[in-house]
Formats: sequence, C-alpha cells, structure tokens
Amino acid sequence: MKLFVSEGNPHCLKVKAALEVTGVRCSVEYFNHEEKVVPFLNRPAFPALLLPNGQYLFSSNTICRYLFEVNGQECSDVCNQWLEWEATVLQPALLQAPQKPVQGKPSGVSQVLPGLLNVMDQSLSKGGMPYLSGEFLSVADVVLWAALHPVLSDSSLALGEHKCLKAWFDRIAVMRSSQSGFEKALQGNGPQAMKSHMQRQPTPPSTQGNPAESEESERVVSEEEMEATALKWSKGLDACAPETEKQHPILPQEGKRNILLTSALPYVNNVPHLGNIIGCVLSADVFSRYGRLRGWNLLFVCGTDEYGTATENKAREEGLTPQQICDKYHAVHASIYKWFQIDFDFFGRTTTEKQTEIAQNIFWRLHKNGFLVEDTVEQLRCEKCQRFLADRFVEGTCPHCSYPEARGDQCDKCGRLINAVELREPQCKVCRQTPEIRSSKHLFLDLPKLETQLDQWLDKSTSTGDWTSNAKQITRSWLRDGLKPRCITRDLLWGTPVPHPDFKDKVFYVWFDAPIGYLSITANYTSEWEKWWKNPQQVELYNFMAKDNVPFHSVVFPCSLLGAQDNYTLVNHLVATEYLNYEDTKFSKSRGVGVFGDMAKDTGIPSDVWRFYLLFVRPEGQDSAFSWADMALKNNSELLNNLGNFINRAGMFVTKFFEGRVPVMELQQEDKKFLAVVGWELQQYIQLMDKVKIRDALKHILNISRHGNQYIQVNEPWKKIKGGDSERQRAGTVTGVSVNISCLLSVMLFPYMPAVSQTIRNQLNMPHSCINSMLRGTGTFVCVLSAGHRIGTVSPLFQKLEPDQIEALKKRFGGQQPEDEPSNKKRPSTAQPADAAPAVGPEVKTEVGVDAEKAKELTKAVTEQGEKVRALKAQKAEKGVITAEVSKLLDLKKQLAVAEGKNPEPSSQKGKKK
Repeated sequence: MKLFVSEGNPHCLKVKAALEVTGVRCSVEYFNHEEKVVPFLNRPAFPALLLPNGQYLFSSNTICRYLFEVNGQECSDVCNQWLEWEATVLQPALLQAPQKPVQGKPSGVSQVLPGLLNVMDQSLSKGGMPYLSGEFLSVADVVLWAALHPVLSDSSLALGEHKCLKAWFDRIAVMRSSQSGFEKALQGNGPQAMKSHMQRQPTPPSTQGNPAESEESERVVSEEEMEATALKWSKGLDACAPETEKQHPILPQEGKRNILLTSALPYVNNVPHLGNIIGCVLSADVFSRYGRLRGWNLLFVCGTDEYGTATENKAREEGLTPQQICDKYHAVHASIYKWFQIDFDFFGRTTTEKQTEIAQNIFWRLHKNGFLVEDTVEQLRCEKCQRFLADRFVEGTCPHCSYPEARGDQCDKCGRLINAVELREPQCKVCRQTPEIRSSKHLFLDLPKLETQLDQWLDKSTSTGDWTSNAKQITRSWLRDGLKPRCITRDLLWGTPVPHPDFKDKVFYVWFDAPIGYLSITANYTSEWEKWWKNPQQVELYNFMAKDNVPFHSVVFPCSLLGAQDNYTLVNHLVATEYLNYEDTKFSKSRGVGVFGDMAKDTGIPSDVWRFYLLFVRPEGQDSAFSWADMALKNNSELLNNLGNFINRAGMFVTKFFEGRVPVMELQQEDKKFLAVVGWELQQYIQLMDKVKIRDALKHILNISRHGNQYIQVNEPWKKIKGGDSERQRAGTVTGVSVNISCLLSVMLFPYMPAVSQTIRNQLNMPHSCINSMLRGTGTFVCVLSAGHRIGTVSPLFQKLEPDQIEALKKRFGGQQPEDEPSNKKRPSTAQPADAAPAVGPEVKTEVGVDAEKAKELTKAVTEQGEKVRALKAQKAEKGVITAEVSKLLDLKKQLAVAEGKNPEPSSQKGKKK
C-alpha cells in the first residue's frame, strides 16, 4: 500500500495518526497540495491510499477506518456515528474557524465551535469512558482529535469548562503515536502550517435555508453541457426500443447482463410488518424494476420459508398441523406482497419435493467431499414433553446481555448467536417447565475446513461486487476469530429429512435448509434452473436481506455450495439493510404496536404512498424509524406540494392553454440550462441505483420536480399566455418542456411507485416505448412529447393526509390504552390470569362510544370524497358544484368523529359567546 499526503493538510494528520496507532505497514509519499495523484479524478485529492488491488481511497475517514480494520479493529455503530458527525457537522464548522473576525464580528471558532465541543464533552461525561466509543482508543478518537488539533492547540480557545473533553484531548495528545503522526504530517513546520493550509481553502457556502436550494445555486452548468443536453433532447424517441412483455421462463442470454435476484425468504409463521417488507421484498422489487428499465435480463424469485421450529410452534398455538399453517400463511404473504405491488417472477415455498431433492443432493455431495463431521452435543430436553428442544422451543435469559426473552438460537436484543444450553433460567415454550441437559448426536458442516476457499471467494466478491458496508463488517466479524463447525441437523419432525441412515429421525436445521430454497423455488419455476444456479460465468447473483440474515448468506450458505463442488452460482452483491423501528419502539404483533402488512391497505392510504415513504426512510446506513407524523409531512410536502404539484401543473397548462396539445418549443439558454440540470440529476439517480443506493436515488427524483416547480414559477406561463406572440411562445416552451420533464419523472418513479408512474403515462398519453428507453445505457433524456402530441385527462396524483386522520391511525396502531377518559369514571376491570394472552385487536374498545367498523368505512369515504373535492378544484369546476361536494365532505367528517367517539364540532367553538 502507498499513502499520498500533502504538507499542512489536516486530513492528512488524521490518516498519519491512524497509521501510527495501527502500525499498518504502508509507504508514505509527500506531494504539493495542488498535484494530482488519483488518476481518475480531475482535482487534487489528499490524502489518498493506493490499495494492493490498484484501487484508491481518498476520503480521510474511509482511509482511517480501513487502516483500523486491516489491524483487526472493527468500526462499531458508535464509531460510525461519530465519523458521520465529524464529516457532516464538525468539518463545515472547522472550515469557518480559521477565518479572522470581520468588522468586529467574532470568528467562526467563538461562534460555532463551543456548541459542538459541548456535544463531545457531554457525551464523554455521560458515558464515563475515557474515549468516545468506550474503554479503548478507536478510529473515531483519532479522527476527531486530529480534526480538532489545529484549533484546540491554540491557547486562545480555553477548554477549562469542558473538563471531560480536555482530559480526552490531552490523553490522546501525549500518546507517542499521535505525536509521531502529527510531526510527520506537518514535516516539522508546526501547527501554523496546518492553519495556513486551512486558510487557503474557500469559505464554505452558507447552508441556511433549504439545502436543496443551496445545492441548486452551487451547480454551475457550462455552455458545452447546455448545448450537448439540448442536442440529445432534440433527437427524440426515434431510436428507442418498443416496450415488450416478459416472456417466461426467463433464462440467461448470451451477450446480456444476466441478474438473478433473491429476497430473503420471509418466514411463514407470521404476518410481515413494515420493517420486514422494506428490508427484503420491497427493496428487491425496486431494484428488480429498475434493472429491467436498464435493459438487464433479470429473474426475481422469492417464497416463504416454511420448515423449522417456529412453524411447529405456530401450529401448536393455532391448533393446526404444520402444513395447514404453511398453507394459510403462504396465502397471507402472497396477498400482502401483491397489494404492495411486489412484482416477483415467481413466489414459491420451501415445502416442496424439489426442496427435498436439491437439499439432500447438496448434503450427499458435502458428505462425499469430507465436509461433514459427526459430534455429540449437549442439548436441552423437556421430560414433560418427551422431546429435545430445538432453538425456538426454548427461551431464557441471554448469557451476554441478560435480556430475559432470548431464544435458544439468538438474542434479539444484542444480536449474538447462542447455544440453548448457555441460556440462564431456560424454559420450555410448550409447557414452561425447566428442561434438562442431555446428549444428542448431530452432523456439522466443517466450516474450518472450508475457510480458505471461503476467504478466497470473499476477497473477490466483496472487492468486485456491491456489498453494503454492514454486510462486509458482519462477515469479517465472523471470520476474525476463526470459523467453527456448525450443526446442520435438528431433533424435529417438521423439516427436510436427513437421508443418512444414522440420522433418519432428524431433519435439516433451517439455516442449512432455508437458503437452498432459492434453488428449489427456481427449480419449481423452470426445469432449466441450473442455467441460473450453476452458471457463475454468466450470472450475477444479488441477495437482499436485513442485517440479521447476513452471516448465513455470506458464510454458511456459500460454504455449503463451495463444499458441494458443483459449480454453483455464489452471491456477487449482498445488500443488507439495518432495522426499521416503529415510532420510538419495536413492532410487536402481540402488543398491537406497529403496522403489519395486512393492515396497511385498511388505512385508506394507497400502496404507492406506503412504498414511497418506506423507501424514503429505508434504513440503508443505520437504523431508521417509521413515524406517522413524518409520513404525513413527506406525503403532503414531497408528494403533494412538490412532485404532484409540478406534474399536475404541467399537464393542466397543456389542457387549459393549448387545447390538450403539446405546444411548439423554442429553447432559450435558460431552458437549456434547466435541461442540463435535470440531466445531471438523472445521471446521479442512475449511478446511485446501479450501486443499490435506493433511498439516496429517490432524492434526485424529488430534486427534479423541485427544479421544475421553480422553473414554472420564475417563467409564469399563466401570465405570459395572455401577452403578445413572443410571450405566448415563451409560455408554450415552458409548458412543453415541463410536460416532457413529467415523462422523465414517470420513468424514474416506476421502480418506486409503479401505479403512480402508470397513471402519469396514461394522463400524458405517453408513447409505450419510452418506459423501456430512457434509462438504457448511460441514460438519455429526450423530448418524448413533441409539438402537437395530444395528452389525456389530467387529474391530481396525490391527496393530503389530514392531521386528524393521522392522529387516529397513530392511536389505532400504537397499542396503548386511552388516557383521556374522565378520571372520575370507573373503568371496568381488565385483570387477567397471568398466563392469559394480552387482549389486542378489534375486540378491544379504545374509547366509550367507538364504532371501529363504521369508523373504518367512514375513513375510506372521507378519503374518497376529499380526493373528489380536490379534483374538482383543480379542474376549476363551477363554484356551486364544489360547494355541494365540500358540504358532503364536512358531513362525512362529522360522522367519522362520532364513530371514533370524538366531539363532531371543532374544539375552537368551545367557550365562544353566542
């Protein structure tokens, strides 16, 4: 490795200090700060790290994290938060800090920095730890110390009031590695060299106001860029490919990019909640739809994971057989995903003959190749139930974090994998008796024997594919301490039978068996399944999942396929999300907390709006939370007032001013600049989606409509249409350009909001070929609707989510009892036996006088009537017609209030004099 640094650069101090702390072997070369060392960048970038594979890292924080990871020190969630804070909050403030006071005003140090230092001081004080992330020095400490050194080493900034921060800063400053890194970075010129370097940097622009507006104002478009964009625009759709229907079965094709896309198989024993949906099937669906827009040959398979302990448990709870449970919930899952518009090519299940055939074949190949070992294990056995207790039949206190409801295979709180015999105070989930430890003979996958093959494959896959950072980190943490044999059999009745005669009373453990479901589901889709699964030369495999599934897809399953030695296709791109929480807590079916898949359609909110919001808050880099208030805000501001407003205005102008036909467009420089900005946003969208940055790419769609609204507002076509010929021509150009931008938005929206995308295309009467053309290759933004094109009927795309509607939904899914009953009113007793199930669901009356069923019907009626009123207003219907419909809407709202047990009259009327 080679590290390139420049004199006096504070970012170089970070990496030099990290290099000294970690002791990683790396040569260091010094350059002038204006020289270019990274060949594919057109600007100087220091520091830069040349990796052994020829790739470059040129973000100082990324380099520091890499050096620590090479040294075996993983970056924790706390470290990542501090690194993000340093890059997005602290660094902009530090760039202001060296500036001298102007006209008596204080410098950036005295204005901004004390507040940020308070954040660090309070965190250190509250945690009571010597370092930012705990007992030991981490990459976060090195990065923040080096970032602050130029200003904190200045005696003019007193740290007396920040005692914990001062102790932390001094503690690191006296470390020999810090001193050495500092001296080497500055080449003996002292802190002044660093301050001089910072003062040469441009002052960062103000970030006050709307960040999107700031970004737009900073975007500089060259004359060449404008002319090139206008030239592409003028070519239209002449060379575009026609829209084609999918032909099944989809098989790999020569000369095409062949993508096999899987979503982690949802477990069949329960209804998926919003977090399950965004973590797996919805994220995969967005990328699948996008891939087809790009012209890739793509197969998207998924299905329900149906074997294992949890299914037996659910069957016992509901008084059904395991097969009946699987049949019931497979249908429930399929219905939910259909409502959410998840466009699987095939949605199967694991309780099939193909599953048994393929799993047993892989088993025998592993056995033949010497990758299975026998061992006797200590296992919990319930004497009352007369059975060994597999993972989910036992729960107790976690031995690592003391969580009292840990399962026999994993703790849901700390995430650690555990052996059931390690649980403290274990209980049988069937009878609640304390089980005993007994011996049982099992088969194990010999992971240590496969570790070298796995390492070689992982190096290639993670360096060439798009693995999310959490997927890489979780996988490395498994490998760091060396792999251990992993049991692949279980003492259960419900599962794929183990074909070995010595283990005929056992089944395959679900985490050996379940990933093989991808193969068997594909085999149930097409008899030529091996063209996908035994074709690594032609096929790229994408796996989508939540982070808790990573080890089984990056270690256990690949080892099974590597050991089978049958030329299996292994994952190239492992895409893992973090967790989505509900408001400030977790989803819980038993407590009635959170929205589950079968409930979403009953809210009256369209599935496209659900898709949009879940993707807007998709937990890509860290956990995120579903919030009703935020969902309403994003719907009303981003969908209704931004995206919907722009598309509706553009279409309405064509209808109202130009008799439904797209007017002639004569582009001026202002229009060319606008088209260039939109083209740039399109390119950002494509680059992010190609890398499966789904949430970030969505922001560029909203940026385009935001630019579009500003373009319309500045040009005021509703005024110019009333002027002379030149002004009418200008109104026509602005309208024509805007309605064509709507066409582009409909295509970009298709992966996210397929129904809305289709509605836009229908309203604008768009050519069928454009949906399959605009994102091909590098992405082409062309004039789709030429002058004279007749559009269809335009109507609003979205409706407002009202505060009272959102409040009712929040209460409905919050799981809490009402707290607004009069204190003097005696409530009925809610005492239950200790072992009774909690009373949740529609049977529970949340308020006196509530009619839940009627409220549900009226909520839908209010929604539909509100949409009708908005459509009439948008179409400028006669005042009498609008007034009559508004009156109906108000009456429906009053009926809804009564059904919900509320006062139908507005609270503002109380206390007023008659």
